[in-house]
Amino acid sequence: MAITKKIKQEMLERFQQQYGILKPALHYHSPFELLVAVVLSAQCTDERVNIVTEDLFPLYNTPKKMLELGLLGLESKIRTCGLYHSKAQHLLETSVILCEKYDGEVPQSFEELVKLPGVGRKTANVLVSILFNIPAIAVDTHVFRVANRTELAVGKTPLDVELGLQKAIPKKWWSRAHHWLIWHGRRICKARTPLCDDCILNDLCPAAALKDS
Repeated sequence: MAITKKIKQEMLERFQQQYGILKPALHYHSPFELLVAVVLSAQCTDERVNIVTEDLFPLYNTPKKMLELGLLGLESKIRTCGLYHSKAQHLLETSVILCEKYDGEVPQSFEELVKLPGVGRKTANVLVSILFNIPAIAVDTHVFRVANRTELAVGKTPLDVELGLQKAIPKKWWSRAHHWLIWHGRRICKARTPLCDDCILNDLCPAAALKDS
């Protein structure tokens, strides 16, 4: 099945009808809290991150307060998130930079964000999209999988998929489409057992057609 521009448009319209405007699953009350939560979410579920930050944020929700917690203290708070040692190091290094260079605030540009320790393209795209209303598509494992299976964007790397999705999706929909693909990947287009029979794209998706053949 050839995935034409018209088919891609139909896929996006079905996503819009099914999911509309979705809110982030991570809990936060400030730009710094969201930065911390997204860093913690690497190879960890949002549910687990929310449990951890519910305990962390009431007392340590600014760069200055996080630095007062120190490495061992922060590690003990985020241990159940996995990769806690490197995440704690990155968050403390980032806190130093935010205090020294940005007066404790999270910078608003993608270029500045990706320079922060532990902040890659995915995290930076999430932050500029949610916090500053800048159109962006963050590619996590769910977005990568759904994009490749549906052929909305085919690529071997997250960057390939990000650039492909930027071409396939109208810019005004970039940020909401990021959430559509994540939600669809979690609920329907699962890694090991995709629920193709329940999928709104069943008649359009190349992966579903292969599965049925």
